[in-house]
Amino acid sequence: MQILIVVLMMVTIAVSYASIFEWILHKYVMHNKPFGFRYAYNAHAEVHHGDFGAGKTYHLQPGIDSKKITMAWWNGPVLVAISSIPFWLIGWMIGDWVIPITASVTIACYYGAYEYLHWCMHLPKSRGVEKSYLFQWINGHHVLHHRYKNKNLNVVLPLADWFFGTLLLLSSKPFEQVRGRSVPDVQPKKYTT
Repeated sequence: MQILIVVLMMVTIAVSYASIFEWILHKYVMHNKPFGFRYAYNAHAEVHHGDFGAGKTYHLQPGIDSKKITMAWWNGPVLVAISSIPFWLIGWMIGDWVIPITASVTIACYYGAYEYLHWCMHLPKSRGVEKSYLFQWINGHHVLHHRYKNKNLNVVLPLADWFFGTLLLLSSKPFEQVRGRSVPDVQPKKYTT
């Protein structure tokens, strides 16, 4: 019973941590060039955001390679390994491997959810997940990120967006946003003239 409590506690902590890690990575590495490191910025800010906007180009367009939706295949293992380091250090210090194993598996699942949800957002196919209210809400959240690059930096769980003040629920100004069955209206509720 005690191990189950530790596992559940670690899953909760690791999901929260993954939301913060995703936010930091997105803001400071994927939308900036820290210490001159350009790989993530080029792949995300220039290529992905260059091909996928908040309007008609939000969904995959003819002539655009679908590989531009996701990160390179090797990014997942690297990011999971890097983000798991603190948990492995804690496990080593206290001599308990339940914490780092649980955290690493949770972070890997979070990364998998990131890639899958992001794929479904930009290449909709009426999948079961796309019909859920939660997906539709997070999809609208992501549309606003493509409109306002410094807002809504989380894809999976906008906990860090809320915590760091980058959560945007509706656009402040009307814009020509993407439409579709799984895309909610994120326009301002009242237009001011």
